[in-house]
Amino acid sequence: MSEKKKEIQMSEAFINSVFLAVSGGFQDAYTYNTREEVFSNAQTGNVVLMSQNFMAGRWMDGLRYLLPLFAFALGVFFAERIQGRFKYAKRLHWRQGILLLEIVILLVVGLIPQDYNMAATVLVSFACAMQVQAFRKVKGYSYASTMCIGNLRSGTAAFSMYLRDKKKEQLEQALYYFGIILFFAVGAGIGGNLSMHYGIRMIWVSAACLTVSFFMMFFAQEKRI
Repeated sequence: MSEKKKEIQMSEAFINSVFLAVSGGFQDAYTYNTREEVFSNAQTGNVVLMSQNFMAGRWMDGLRYLLPLFAFALGVFFAERIQGRFKYAKRLHWRQGILLLEIVILLVVGLIPQDYNMAATVLVSFACAMQVQAFRKVKGYSYASTMCIGNLRSGTAAFSMYLRDKKKEQLEQALYYFGIILFFAVGAGIGGNLSMHYGIRMIWVSAACLTVSFFMMFFAQEKRI
């Protein structure tokens, strides 16, 4: 008897998540290395550095880390509103609309001189937040494309369950999470080195990764069921 096939959204495909993770790692390394050592999406690190500076009385230094936090929250809010309004749009999937806006933002960031590093970092944080809100699953598993801590926890837990229960899907789940972490690290390594050697316009490489993801989403994957 032949197997049935079901179309699933490309937004949840692992190959799509690879480009998103590379772009996410690239963005964090970019802002840290070219925009005065502020993270664009590692908000836990920003909270630590913000609190440290505030408690030492360095208010302006603390503000450098507070504004990206606000921008990240605003990006999540904005993406959720876009989803609610355009969820059933037919001409263009709402997630592709998010990607287009993110690409435009990153192209603009590459033109912002270093005299305005705070504005650039705030824009990248806003873009990162939209991405992490819009793309939350890979192969049906919840994940984050712009940070690692949740993926590390989920991947390790899935691997532990596999060692106990020996279920193939648990190992598959763990490998998806560890794969995302690997490609995030690859993006961060590339982003850090390119940014340090070639400057602020290297954020366009991250935009290029997102462009690949955007066009991939015009296609559906077939899954055997």
